[in-house]
Amino acid sequence: MIRSVRLSDAEAIAKIYNYYVKETTVTFETEEIDITEMEKRIKKTLEYGYPFIVHEEEGIVTGYAYVRKWRERISYNNTLETSIYVDKDKKTKGTGKKLYNSLIEKCKKSGVHVLIGVLAHTNTASKKLHKNTGFEKTGHF
Repeated sequence: MIRSVRLSDAEAIAKIYNYYVKETTVTFETEEIDITEMEKRIKKTLEYGYPFIVHEEEGIVTGYAYVRKWRERISYNNTLETSIYVDKDKKTKGTGKKLYNSLIEKCKKSGVHVLIGVLAHTNTASKKLHKNTGFEKTGHF
């Protein structure tokens, strides 16, 4: 089931996220975050009115996706950066694609013009997900 995030999901979301912080380079962070920090991130996203959704199986959060501002300048108001993370033990089950398609649809309905996915070059799973959900590579840093 895909649903809107709740603050009570922060612990599960931080656990999913921290795996990627510790074991990969895909988060672009080097230190794990705690529940309080994840709650702040959730609140900030929701205060902007942006979608933050979770995938839940049998009451357990198995993945999440959200968007945030791409840049602060007014011209970028309808351009958002996407983020998606799936529990390391639930990858390849279609969770990521379901989450991303739902996130994209919510963004379209709210008038977003451009979604940007920022990927680590080594993240082949994310490259495949973005391609399979309609993203096109337009450049790289």
